Formats: sequence, structure tokens, C-alpha cells
Amino acid sequence: MKLIRITIATALLALPLPALAQAPDLPAAIYSDPPADKAHPAAMEVVHIPSGGVEINGVVYIPAGAGPHPAVILCHGLPGNEKSLDLAQAMRRAGWTVITFNYRGSWGSPGQYRFGQNLEDADAVLAFARDPANAAKLRIDPERLVIMGHSMGGWVTALTAAKDRKLLGAAMISAANLGAFGQMPREQLAAGMKANGQEALAGTSPEIMADELIAKGDAFDFLKAAPALTNISLFILSSDDGLAPGTDALAANIRDSGGTKLRTLHVATDHSWSDARVRLQTEVLRWLETLKTGE
Repeated sequence: MKLIRITIATALLALPLPALAQAPDLPAAIYSDPPADKAHPAAMEVVHIPSGGVEINGVVYIPAGAGPHPAVILCHGLPGNEKSLDLAQAMRRAGWTVITFNYRGSWGSPGQYRFGQNLEDADAVLAFARDPANAAKLRIDPERLVIMGHSMGGWVTALTAAKDRKLLGAAMISAANLGAFGQMPREQLAAGMKANGQEALAGTSPEIMADELIAKGDAFDFLKAAPALTNISLFILSSDDGLAPGTDALAANIRDSGGTKLRTLHVATDHSWSDARVRLQTEVLRWLETLKTGE
């Protein structure tokens, strides 16, 4: 009986392994942990970042190694149910520090929620990462910062990257152009804001949000930022959520303005990339690698 079991085991070992088990065509950071570093272990730090007279909540995912590491500022959407923390973990395994944060008035950060303040909060997080004391403590290379965002966070990314000339790169995931929303009738726009969910937001209402978008529609239009985005490495990822025409138009405007550092990708998935999370991680990690190599 023992001999039979050994023979069967030997035969099983000789069988071809499934494709993923053999050699997956994926970045290693998606399916394997990096070597541990006892002197400089991977870590997670809770931070409170000054912005607008309060301190917003943040979490920093620090990779193993002495660093300094390049860093990604990760901006969530509205209200931020999908925070892309799986993507944050993958980026950390690939050697990137990742700073996630909650805008004023969202998810427990103090203050009242306003769209315009989201842009200020992103600036504050970048300033926090560039502060020498914070950079040293969190093992960040302040000269190699990337901003990245999903949905409304993609809008934050576009307008932030348009004015911050020191960024290494920027990535927009299923980005929403809030400026275009400001062209909608108030009642329809307020209904849309209500449908997004208000539970995680403080000091606002669907009507307040609609009024801000209508009042600032022109200033919030990321299509107008295209000329300022021609010289940054920008990755625009779109999906089958109805928002792709907006980011397609932005990409066209950037190219028409002479932009040559733009990469675009469309994937047939929903707004949250619910059935394409591994694909999202793969594409983002490969793009980040080009920033390291300068390709």
C-alpha cells in the first residue's frame, strides 16, 4: 500500500501545473510577498495631516527596506466606498510607500465636506510627504511622488497634477469630471449626489453639493487642465461606467496640446473594477515601473 501511494504521488508531481502556478504573467508583487527586512520591516502608520485648520486622517503603508522609497498619494472617490486598499498593498509590495487619506468631512476626518477642499487636502498630503521630518520617519523619497485617484479622486489627481510640477507621475482610474456635472439641472444633480451615499460625509447635503458643482463648474472642468498636463507622465484608465467619454476627451486635449507622456487603457469592467482588480493592479504596477526606469 505504501508503494502504491508513493507511485501515485510521483505521477501527480509529473503532471503539468496550472498556468498560474507555473509562471504567471503578472508582477510578482501581486502574488508574492517581498523578503522580510528585520532592520527595516514593512509597516503601517496612522497619521494626522494638517489641512484647512484641522488634521485629516491618513494611513501610510511603508514597504520593507531602509529606503527612501518612492511614494504614491492615493485619493478615494465620492464618498469613497472603494478605497483601493488592495491596490495600495500591491504597490507597497512593489516597493512604494502609499499614503491614503480621507478628505475633510469624510470618513471621520474633521470638518465639513466640500469638493473644493478635496483639492486643498491633496495639496496638504503632498506637503506632508515632502516635509523632511515626515519623509525621514516614513522612509519617503520626497523627490519621487506620484498622485493617483479613483473616480472623484481621479478628478482630484488631474487638477492637482496640472499645477504641481514636481510630481513624478499621475494616474486616473475611472475618473469623473466634476466640471461636467455642474452643467446638469440642480434637481437631477442633487438626486445623483444622494444616490452616491451621504453616510460617510459630514456637514453637507445633496443640495449643497449640487450648488457647489453648479457654481464652480468651469473651475472644476478637468478638460481645461489639459495644456498643463502635457509634460507629466499620466496614465488614464477608463471602464464601462459612462465616464470614459470624459477621460477620452481629456486624453485627446492633452495630445492636441503636444503631450507625449500619456498612456491610456480601457477595460470592460464596472466603475469599481469589481471583476478586474488583478488587472488593475497589474496595469498600475507596470506603469509605476516605467517611472522608475524612465521609459
